[in-house]
Amino acid sequence: MKRLLIFIVPLVFIQLALIRCNQKTAIKVVSASVDNRQQALGVSTSDFLFSWKIASNEQNCTQMAYRILLSEQIGSSGKNVVWDSGKVKSSQSILVKYSGKKLQAGKKYFWMVKVWDSNGKHSGWSPVNSFVTGLFTEKDWGGAQWIAYDKLPEEKRIVPGIHLPGKSWRGKDQGLHQLPLLRKEFEVKNGLKQALVFVSGLGHYEMHLNGQRVSNNFLAPGWTHYDETVLYNTYDCTEQLYPGKNALGVMLGNGFFIIPNERYRKVMTAYGNPMMILKLKLLYEDGSSEEIISDATWKTKPGPITFSSIYGGENYDARLEQNGWNKINYNDTNWQDALIVEAPCKKLHPEKDYPVKIMDEIEAKTITRIESMEAAYLYDFGQNASGIFELSVSGNTGDSIVLKPAELKNRNNTANQRATGRPHYYTYVLKGKGEEIWRPQFTFSGYRYIQVDGAIPAGEDSDLNKPRIKSLKMLHNRNSSPEVGSFHTSFTLFNRVDTLIKWAIKSNFQSVLSDCPHREKLGWLEQAYLMGEGVHFNYDVYGLYNKIVEDMLSAQTPEGLVPDIVPEYTEFWQDFRDSPEWGSAAVIVPWLIYKWYGDAEPLKNSWTMMEKYVSYLEGKSENHIIDYGLGDWYDLGPERPGYAQLTPKALTATAIYFYDVKLMAEIAAVIGKNKAVEKYRSCAEEIKAAFNTRFFNQETGIYSTGSQTAIAMPLVVGLVKEENHDAVVKTLVNSIQNSGNALTAGDVGFNFLVKALRDNAQNELLFAMNARDDVPGYGFQLKKGATALTESWQALEVVSNNHLMLGHLMEWFYSGLAGIGQTENSIAYKEVKIEPCVVGGITSAKASYESPYGTISSNWHNTDTEFRLKVEIPANSAGVVVMPVGDENTVFEREKLVAKNYETENFKGKMMVKIGSGKYEFVVKK
Repeated sequence: MKRLLIFIVPLVFIQLALIRCNQKTAIKVVSASVDNRQQALGVSTSDFLFSWKIASNEQNCTQMAYRILLSEQIGSSGKNVVWDSGKVKSSQSILVKYSGKKLQAGKKYFWMVKVWDSNGKHSGWSPVNSFVTGLFTEKDWGGAQWIAYDKLPEEKRIVPGIHLPGKSWRGKDQGLHQLPLLRKEFEVKNGLKQALVFVSGLGHYEMHLNGQRVSNNFLAPGWTHYDETVLYNTYDCTEQLYPGKNALGVMLGNGFFIIPNERYRKVMTAYGNPMMILKLKLLYEDGSSEEIISDATWKTKPGPITFSSIYGGENYDARLEQNGWNKINYNDTNWQDALIVEAPCKKLHPEKDYPVKIMDEIEAKTITRIESMEAAYLYDFGQNASGIFELSVSGNTGDSIVLKPAELKNRNNTANQRATGRPHYYTYVLKGKGEEIWRPQFTFSGYRYIQVDGAIPAGEDSDLNKPRIKSLKMLHNRNSSPEVGSFHTSFTLFNRVDTLIKWAIKSNFQSVLSDCPHREKLGWLEQAYLMGEGVHFNYDVYGLYNKIVEDMLSAQTPEGLVPDIVPEYTEFWQDFRDSPEWGSAAVIVPWLIYKWYGDAEPLKNSWTMMEKYVSYLEGKSENHIIDYGLGDWYDLGPERPGYAQLTPKALTATAIYFYDVKLMAEIAAVIGKNKAVEKYRSCAEEIKAAFNTRFFNQETGIYSTGSQTAIAMPLVVGLVKEENHDAVVKTLVNSIQNSGNALTAGDVGFNFLVKALRDNAQNELLFAMNARDDVPGYGFQLKKGATALTESWQALEVVSNNHLMLGHLMEWFYSGLAGIGQTENSIAYKEVKIEPCVVGGITSAKASYESPYGTISSNWHNTDTEFRLKVEIPANSAGVVVMPVGDENTVFEREKLVAKNYETENFKGKMMVKIGSGKYEFVVKK
């Protein structure tokens, strides 16, 4: 019988918690986090951040003070408190720096917080929260070693990888091997208090204790440039251990660490053969401890996965399963000793982003027999998404089933992999013992359909002696970051567009922000900022975006280049490695982290990288003009989409160069680089002058070719002179209207087009451009049957049909229709701005966003007699609400005349109302 786990919480915590429970207050702490994670693992021993959110049933709730209490897990009295901040007079409730003594590595700690509001009321203590510190030195790892089944010969190492290996690689067995199992039995004494495991397996791993998986993470750890950095994971596995014998089992996968030279492979790498490192720390009630580490005493043997490729699929032979291999008393005498191998990386870091997990299960909507083949069927799941599958099947020993995922189907109902990388397939060989359940472990793809060859659906009438499929499910995988936003409107098409874009976000929201989940799976950088607003309104991207920054730091070359893709597994040719609109993420992404979450550390840590990159661009410029790169990729012109057709690449490259330099001045001011502020301001003015000389026609008010991108981008980044602003806006509007309100801007330009129209009161025009299905665009894609955003506006079958770029309207749904944003100088939504736009006959729209301070919501309804707006501003922040108003005497908040009860300002037919935190309901009578 499993022993009962007892955690002794320090007495002072129990006493304070009782006080909290007995006190009725109007203010309370509703959630708390360390490093923006509620269950933080791998935390620094000295440099980490506390945050919390406050709720109140009163308006205008502002924190005036806080107190944090931090304690060890072990102990039964207040003596175990390791840090007490005391009562600190401060309104800061996010990213509060720890300032106590250095903590111990690899240890669990408890903490609580209480706050006081401006009226002196206090919240009582929050619920007890915990975090685990990481391992940061070789000593912390206690002698744990990297171990493997075998070692990759040095002559077979391929770093950087090969892009689309050609004829010269035919017939070579690079990367072809069975994946190993590793196991270790060990003893646990009575009185176990806590067990923490720190583990990494490359390219990926699954870890078991006593036959059970330790976590449901998928494709762990996150992928990196392994020569530089490898990530490890931390788990509390106390409940999975027993007094006496226990067994550890680890299965390894290839991932991007080594990609076999077989089937489809966008990139072929070989950092090394699969390997792992592990430390299990056991802490007992009597204060003693023990450590189980990875070393040569572990046993290893090939497992049942006979082929695995992150690009090509997976083969599994159930006849090779080692039953009980991850449990105690398994006979491993014919297993070999683990091989000690060299560490693959310079840095072994805790993974601080949310792990990838299986987040949804989707049943097949239809099953269609493929008439031209024997025992072949097409399963249609009705949704194009990233994922694997779960197969439930029965049959004879040695029966083989092949499964081929695809976004599209051919006319004869077979899988169409033309645009997603072919061949990509999965093979399962049955052991022939009743119902067998299998799901791939170390790869995934993007698909809507699965073609099954060699098996028959249960219930199908057939005389063929083939395996019978009981069920086949789609398992959607994505980064498990919490959802933080929701949107809905009375305009049905936009709800469908929201879903279309969101499936593309989810499918490419992995350990990197990929472009597509099938043929590439790579972290193309332009999406991180161009799609950033839309992504961050849906998911908490703090962890992922910090990882992107780390990936860029690792990828930057000595010359200063930040490549278009990170991690950079292969050096792409020409513009696909070095395009300013892509590499500029090095400057823009750290800035977005600061604006969205208030964390300036990425700015400080990235300053040298930013300086080097901007200097690199300067060196590539001629008279401040940069003329190379991909430009407005996939804009809609007369030719098949690809390189920019309507806008000179010199315009987009120079415009983003200007924006980088302009941001550098702002960043320098934030982090105290005072001498650099004027340097970059001056440089920005020089670029601006050169840009306008080269591209602006003063007489016509047109930039360059007059394309949507050519006009919108200068407006948004600040290249248009103030005296020309109105004329340029008018030119943009006329250009769009003269083209019949059709979209033409591409991957880069459409982001700036959305912002240019929104910020210049042209929301009706933006609505008109997107509220249709008769020309290429969102409605057009839906009309063609798309279920995820496609790579091209036309939803071409010959390119990806699940692609993250071009989803910029998502940003407008939140910041435009619902009107959720922050004021110009606000950081982390400390001062919220709600300014909904009522357009196109839409009668209602609502959205919510979980900001660092709490929930922001906007919910409006418009009728012939009134405009009603419900707003929520989180505690410890404030806001302004902007509404269309003709007469200030017609505006009320819960029957109170707004003009007499709030600070207001009227301008251009609108009223701006300053409010504190809380819930409000405004009504504008007509």
